Amino acid sequence: MKVSVAVALPDRQEVIEVGLDPGATVAEAIAAARLGERFPGVDFAAMRAGIWARAARPGTALREGDRVELYRPLRADPKDMRRSRAALRPSSRSRSGR
Repeated sequence: MKVSVAVALPDRQEVIEVGLDPGATVAEAIAAARLGERFPGVDFAAMRAGIWARAARPGTALREGDRVELYRPLRADPKDMRRSRAALRPSSRSRSGR
């Protein structure tokens, strides 16, 4: 069975195709991609994983053609960033100008 493992770091992105036995898991796909050799110094165990943009646990079974994705930690919470940007400019729809 063929699956791909996608890694996106700030300075480098890579999609690695790996061949696995049927019933392989997310953890096995990450191990088969040998990410530690390709990206030395990156702690992939601390990253969250998903399959086609849906969160997945390391023991989740894969199917033919799945794409395992590794997600970096966020630097800032997107909701907090949106709130801070909205607070900086007055709304044109509000009567009070807030």
